[in-house]
Amino acid sequence: MAGGAAPPPSGGFRDILKPGGLMTKPFVIPFCLVTSLFFAWGFAYGLLDVLNKHFQTVLGITKVQSTGLQVAYFGIGYFAYSPVAAEVLRRTNYRRTILMGLGLYSLGAILFWPVAHFSVGTSNPRAIFAGFVLCTAVTACGLATLEVAANSYVTVMRPANTAAFRLQLSQSFNGVASFAGPFIASKYFFSGSNANNLTNVQYVYMAVSGLGVLLAALFVFIALPEVSEAELQAEANELAEDGNAADDEDPQLAKPFIKQYRPMFAFICQLMYVGAQVNIGSFFINYVTENASYTSAEASNLLSYGLILFTVGRFISTAMLSYFSASLVLMCNALVCCVVTVCIASLRGKGGVACVMFIMFFESCQYPVIFVLGTQGLGRHTRRAAGLLVQGVVGGAIFPPIQGAIADRYGTRVSYWLVFPAFVYITIFAGVMWWRNGRQITATGEAVISRQARLAAGATDGGYPAQETAAYVTRGHSFLDKKAEVQHIERKHL
Repeated sequence: MAGGAAPPPSGGFRDILKPGGLMTKPFVIPFCLVTSLFFAWGFAYGLLDVLNKHFQTVLGITKVQSTGLQVAYFGIGYFAYSPVAAEVLRRTNYRRTILMGLGLYSLGAILFWPVAHFSVGTSNPRAIFAGFVLCTAVTACGLATLEVAANSYVTVMRPANTAAFRLQLSQSFNGVASFAGPFIASKYFFSGSNANNLTNVQYVYMAVSGLGVLLAALFVFIALPEVSEAELQAEANELAEDGNAADDEDPQLAKPFIKQYRPMFAFICQLMYVGAQVNIGSFFINYVTENASYTSAEASNLLSYGLILFTVGRFISTAMLSYFSASLVLMCNALVCCVVTVCIASLRGKGGVACVMFIMFFESCQYPVIFVLGTQGLGRHTRRAAGLLVQGVVGGAIFPPIQGAIADRYGTRVSYWLVFPAFVYITIFAGVMWWRNGRQITATGEAVISRQARLAAGATDGGYPAQETAAYVTRGHSFLDKKAEVQHIERKHL
């Protein structure tokens, strides 16, 4: 899902299994606490997709109107508020930023209660839905704040060489929570008398608000070690120095950021992916109930199973990235999604339902791989590129209203054709990256990664200065498909 992704591990599994290899002792409890935040926003996102169908039934709104939830979540929360959260983090610290995020998260969730309460017997269902959209926007602002702080904090924990693996591990709980939402909805939103009212919605979100308050209390009373500004500044200075060194050898990197075309194309790719992913989930229940003989409760259960496939796919793709080129993995998965999308939009009955579930497996790896391909090897432009790609989640606010309009006019099954060109673009982007990177089949650079991990731990290897070489690992550079980076180090010390 949007915002919840990590690049493939940069540290070897032997390093991770060593004492203190995953994280040093002062960060163990904070890591567990921060990981709980990933579960919190995964659960909230899992509920979001099922609310579309529920509001259509209870409030009598159209499919395109129901996508106001996605516009509020991704447009207001992630696209508009993420820069605010980042500025708060820069000016304060991780603890205060996380507490601010949990405050907004709990406030938005508790506001569902009065809105759902006044929905009983209402003569103005559109006003009630507008209230739910506002609640979703407030909750999303809190979730965006938590994601900005949590992703960053897990990354800056020590040791640095296993940062990506830590983030991947934390993100896995996001996937686990995301399928819990539809499962709960199938029991409490779509069954019996609850199928035609919003009573249980208020109780579920009151529980969500209580979870946010509990987590906030834990963050108040448990110490959260901060990474000093001096350390972060030293890292930034080293990044700038390496960026200047790279500029001497690569004329492209000497150009301003606006002329760095790879992150620009990757931003479009990320926008396409998030838009496609959100569309698939948002209209899943509509598709299943209209295209096959399933009830809303059964469709909600099937959505939870699809999200389980998404979580399993994330773990399997992480393992695949240890053996195969990242651009090749992305190209193959996106190509499969193109084929499956055609089946979704063409098939009727249970065959189409199976396809709309299995596509979640193949889409699971795409966000993190696009992020890596769009940001690695950019020297001094790396951080700006990362910020640009994070804003690509705005696709989740753009695509659903378009698909909703198509679904209202031609049917949900036909509306899934909108997803097809998105995966075509991703396939082309990955294919071009794979071709330009030498058409490598297997992942390269594992020996280099292993060597850098040892150097980061204070060892020496082959006469390379440990401090300078470890800086590459500290900054999270990926050496997969980047022989030029290795050659740069070697030339510098010959």
